Amino acid sequence: MRLGIVGAGATGLTAAFDAVKAGHEVTVLEASDELGGLAASIEVGGNSLERFYHHSFKTDRAVIELVHELGLGSKLRFHKPSIGIHLDGRMHDFGTPLEMLRFPEFSMLDRARFAASSAALKLVRDGERFNSVRALDWMRRWAGPRVTETIWEPLLTGKFGSRAGEISMAWLWARIHYRTFELGYVHGGFDQVYRALLEAVTDRGGKVEFGKPVSSIRQPGTEVEVRAGDDGSSYTFDHLIVTVPQPVFAKAAGTASDDVLWRNQYLGATCFILECDRSLIPYYWLNINDPAFPFLAVVEHTNMVDPAEYGGRHVVYVGNYVPRDDWRFTTEPEELLEAYVPWLRKLNPGFDLSWVRDWHFSKAGFAQPVVTPQYRALIPPHRTSMRNVTLATMSQIYPQDRGQSYAIQMAHDVVRSLGLDRP
Repeated sequence: MRLGIVGAGATGLTAAFDAVKAGHEVTVLEASDELGGLAASIEVGGNSLERFYHHSFKTDRAVIELVHELGLGSKLRFHKPSIGIHLDGRMHDFGTPLEMLRFPEFSMLDRARFAASSAALKLVRDGERFNSVRALDWMRRWAGPRVTETIWEPLLTGKFGSRAGEISMAWLWARIHYRTFELGYVHGGFDQVYRALLEAVTDRGGKVEFGKPVSSIRQPGTEVEVRAGDDGSSYTFDHLIVTVPQPVFAKAAGTASDDVLWRNQYLGATCFILECDRSLIPYYWLNINDPAFPFLAVVEHTNMVDPAEYGGRHVVYVGNYVPRDDWRFTTEPEELLEAYVPWLRKLNPGFDLSWVRDWHFSKAGFAQPVVTPQYRALIPPHRTSMRNVTLATMSQIYPQDRGQSYAIQMAHDVVRSLGLDRP
């Protein structure tokens, strides 16, 4: 079968890998000049580093299995990094159950309710029971008002802004249920996984073409016709798997404006990588539980991975999820970094831009679906209105909604459902 795949991220490359192993003729069309989608990488200190912070959990079976299948298992190592919360001008350890229970802002009753509610969510096996429940409503009832206003509300507000009160408990359940205290990282960068997939696909006769944004998808008969790239290159496939965000597919497919494909909403993501000559914070991950801050998290990657892997640089991510019309998405990176400096000094009073030997800025327009109680009903099926076009995109992963492992598993499932795992 002539199989086309739109997007060379985790889903697209995994689907291509599965299909070429079964002997199908595969062509992947990627809009950018990079592999990996939201896991695309740059070079820092001689090693690849993800543009947006990435790690894996011990529950992420699909990515762990794929890493081993590609011969990279020895590079996947699990760590117990330090995690903190910044609240009311102070940093607090918040990375282990004991640290959480010692959190000084909690009373004994708060600690009991925090522990009991978290344990209950770990035990619930099917988070879809929470589809219609708002996360903050559930937390206020079961974790208590103080725990909610100190921990959960700032975290949801930092991520979803004014939409925080609308977020489904199913989404928050997934964040708590599947998280592990040990975090995995492919030393040398996850880019190795995507390059290994690329090599495996092309070695078996598959093609991956870069700089090919898809402008048109049509199926006038049994074959799917695709136009892509600035030169309007045309392709014909027996089947097409589309892995880009819903709005991108809807536009290429000429979908009516009232179609469900347009209805789910996304936030954009922005992220700085600061290459510093010294450490900024004492944690790997620091949640910012102060809504006045203009960013939601600071991740010092080299507090988990040795700075020696990046030429001695201390690698710090400063990340955000914001609407695409927000000033943090539209402001020029140089100006935005200057605006962040006073806030970074609140985390480390000695911080100065002279610490930053180099920096990088990335943004993505469709990075985080806004998962409201209505979200589940708006998820489109994999089968589209075109019989030989299948949609396999981030918004269909529910209630988890994001993550390399879920994207990889979705690729396996879609390829299997189409019978493309067989010759």
